[in-house]
Order: sequence, then structure tokens, then C-alpha cells
Amino acid sequence: MVSDSQSIMASRSAQMFPDLEPHEIERVRRFGELQQFDAGDVLAETGKVGPGLVIILSGVVDITQRDQSGHRNLIVTHGPGSFMGELAQLSGRPALVDADAKNVVEALVIPPQKLRSLLIAEADLGERIMRALILRRVGLLEKGGGGPVIIGAADDSDVLRLENFLARNGHPHLRLDPRSDGEAKALIERFNVASTALPIVLCPGGQLLQNPSELKLARCIGLVGPIDPSRVFDVAIVGAGPAGMAAAVYAASEGLSVLVLDCRSFGGQAGASARIENYLGFPTGITGMALMARAFNQAEKFGAEFSIPAQVVGLERRSGKGFTLLLPDDERVSARSVVIATGVRYRRLGIERVSEFEGGSIHYWASPLEGKLCAKSEVVLVGAGNSAGQAVVYLASQAAKVWLLARGGDIAASMSQYLVDRIRGLSNVEVVTKAEVTSLEGSDGVLDSISWRTASGDVVSRNIHHLFLFIGADPETQWLSQSGVDLDAKGFVLTGTDAGDGGRPLESSVPGVFAIGDVRAGSIKRVAAGVGEGAQVVAALHAFLASEQAVSAVT
Repeated sequence: MVSDSQSIMASRSAQMFPDLEPHEIERVRRFGELQQFDAGDVLAETGKVGPGLVIILSGVVDITQRDQSGHRNLIVTHGPGSFMGELAQLSGRPALVDADAKNVVEALVIPPQKLRSLLIAEADLGERIMRALILRRVGLLEKGGGGPVIIGAADDSDVLRLENFLARNGHPHLRLDPRSDGEAKALIERFNVASTALPIVLCPGGQLLQNPSELKLARCIGLVGPIDPSRVFDVAIVGAGPAGMAAAVYAASEGLSVLVLDCRSFGGQAGASARIENYLGFPTGITGMALMARAFNQAEKFGAEFSIPAQVVGLERRSGKGFTLLLPDDERVSARSVVIATGVRYRRLGIERVSEFEGGSIHYWASPLEGKLCAKSEVVLVGAGNSAGQAVVYLASQAAKVWLLARGGDIAASMSQYLVDRIRGLSNVEVVTKAEVTSLEGSDGVLDSISWRTASGDVVSRNIHHLFLFIGADPETQWLSQSGVDLDAKGFVLTGTDAGDGGRPLESSVPGVFAIGDVRAGSIKRVAAGVGEGAQVVAALHAFLASEQAVSAVT
């Protein structure tokens, strides 16, 4: 957690809480409805869906945030010309703060759908409002308040799982370790929870969850809700990585109704990158999370809807036209077209005991959470691609030493030169080529030592507690087994002429089903390439949907 002097609140307060001029308020009146609140009325309550963006015309409103003990801390006081809201109000999700009228308040209330229209119709003013909404969410993320409280040990694999899920979905949360935090001990005693039952999660609405799944937690905090089975979307995009997010932005901006589904979080593997330095337009680099969060906000601004986490387990053609996506618990999504952007899943080491240490000691990405766990200690990272290189550079800034084990003879053969040069300049990174991990030792899910074989055949064993795996990935296409979508020998989706004569670019063997990004056979495995395909597929979607309409008109 950052200090007060370094916080976004201190450095960018004017942008977080701008005042609208009278003529600006007049410009947006058509999007809202005048409402009056009496002194003491609640305009927003943590954990409950609020009315949207609220512009104060007269009166005063206090915005407060609850801590883990339920005490309210003042964030800001809004007066005439200021407005209430953050990113939750853009998508109609539960509020992360409380808002109370201190006296009689007259306000212009703009619901989420009209807010999105305002952001597009009033470009200059919309930019100021959007920037404020984003900065307010960043401020809440810094403080960790307004979201769920996770109680458990920092190195517990389930605590890491839940923290990673919330962090990668840009949702504020707070973790309390009962081994060192008195508030955590008090909460455990209050709810009479045994230490063996940890972690527990206290949701903003007061619900207590015991080691929940990501889906159960998401439903508790309002990140995801039930999908209307009667609604038919123009396009359903499966996968929220760079390709899927780009398709969502361009399709929604061109007026198509869009639903994006992902089983984990937005951003995909790119979202877990510590720093991307070869993406066009970012000469100083950008974290994968920051890049993908911008794309997520942009897609929501244009009206794309998201269901995360949502595991798609099958694809069927509807009896009439269009498609049905199958989800667990008999949920269904109907769409006129489908874009497959599921990317790839991480490969696991083919040695014993890997599953025993996953989550707590074996990691498939290097985020600040993992960085804190391995601070000032030695770590091993296996891999030689760009993702591995980015992770090595980040971990070297946290760990005492990073052992980079590459199965090939030279990391330059598979890694961008700028990363190779940077790694060679890091004094606490040792590159071992033609190396292979041979065994893992430890107990209770915690690694004690890692052994690997060198090119000479010698076996090296070191007391290391964290292993990072970046050894490639396989296409995430098992859910397409009964769909009729043709795959190549490695499981990637065939598209265009490879999928059959007359196929549209990026279209699979099933008309109306398209594939983009890493999951597509023959694609370039780069963030920029995925984004390009996400933009390109929208033209093919329009052509397909237009042809379907033409056929319907004739028949």
C-alpha cells in the first residue's frame, strides 16, 4: 500500500474530483433525471448497485469508505458542480463507497446506459469524466477498501488465488494475515472460524465465504450476475485477452451488441506481463495489467458487456439461426455469431509433484503478489520466450537471485533482443542453457528445494521455495470438441481458406464462428498481432451478419 504522499489522491486530486461548469451541466441534462434527496438520505451504499453517475446541483454529499471494522472514513465531500461515481457506475455494478446527503440535495442522476451515451456524445467532457472515474478506481485499489476482505496467510495458495483473481479484474480488496494482524484475529474470533478453515472472505454486503471459488466470490461482490437466456447478442466473444478485447472495442463501437466471456479475468497472458516494451505507442513500456485495463474500460464505454468469470464448456448451433454457448449449471448464451479468442493454456512440467506445489510455490505468472512472496530470496524460472524474459526482468528487481533455466542452447533464439540484452546486464540473474528440472522437494504445498540437470549431466540442487514456469502453452480448444469447428494437428483453430473453400478471413469451418489471436492456426503470437486480428474480424462479422439478414429477407 502506498503512502499518503505518494497516493493518486495526493498527486492527481484535481483530475479525480473536477467541478463541472454550469454550461457543461446544461449540456448533459438530456442524459439524466432530476432527483431530490433529504438530509440523511443514502445516495449510494457499499455492496449495492447504485443509480449511476450523480451530478450535484445543490447541497452537500459525503463520500465515505468502510474499513474492515466497519468504521467509515471520509474520502471527499461533494458540493454543487461535482459528481459522484467511479467505474462501477459505468457498468451498473455494486458501489464500493457510501454516499450520504448532509442536507437537502438536488442532483442530476445519469443511469449507466445513458452515461455511456454521454461519454461518446460529449467527447471533451466525456474524456474528463472518464479520466475521473478511472482515477477514482485506482485510488480505491491503492487503499484496498470498498471490496472484500480476505483473511488468511499471505503465502497460502488459496489466498494467492483469490488475490490474483481480484487484482487481475481490477477490483479493490484487502488481505489480513491473522499471524500478524490484530484485526484479522478479532474477525476470526467474531465469526468463530477455525484456523484450518482459512481463508475466509468477508464481502461488502456482510456475507461470509469460506475459501470460495472465483465464481462464488464474483457473484458475492457483484462482478458477475445471471445471463438473460432470452437475449440474443450480435456477437459473443469467448476470451478477454488482447484479441478478444480489441474485437469487443471495435464491434461495440460500431453498434453491435457484444458479450465477452472469460473463465479467469480480462487481459489473458498479456495482462500478467510485468512490463511490455515493444508494443506500438509505449516507448517507455507499460504493464500488461495497465494496458488491458484501459482496453476493458474502453470496451465498457462503448457498451460491450462482460461475464467474468464464466467458463464456456460447449458450442452448439441453434435450431433456427445463430449459436448457443453452453456454461456450467445449465446456463446458456445465445448469439448470432461467435468469436473464439480463448488463447492458450500454460504447460506444466512433466515431472512428479507439480500439482502439489501449484498456487503457493509454483507460479505461471509474475505479478506484484508473487514478487512480494519471493522478495530477497532465490527463485528459479524455466522458459526462454518473451513472457519468460519479461518475468525475469521483473523478478530480478525483487529477488536476491534469479536462475533462468532454458532447455535450448541460446535464449536469443526465442527471445527479443532487447530482453536478452537486459538480462545479460542483470548481475543477479544466472542463465543456464540446456537445463532441465528433474525433481521437486517439500511438504504441505511449500517447496524446499529444486533440482535440475545441466548440459554436462550434473544435477544441481538448491534450497529454493519458488518456481516460475513459462514453458509454452497449448491451445484452449477442448470446449470445441462437439462443435464441428475444425482444428489442426496441434489443436489450433483453422480459418479462412485453410478451413475450406469460400471461407471469410478469420472464419472457421463453421460459418459465423471466427477465431483470432493465439488460438488461431498460423497466427503471430504477439500482443499487437492479436489486437490487429481483433479489429480485422469486425469487418468479417459485419459481412456475415449482413448476409444472414439478406437470406432472412428473401426467405
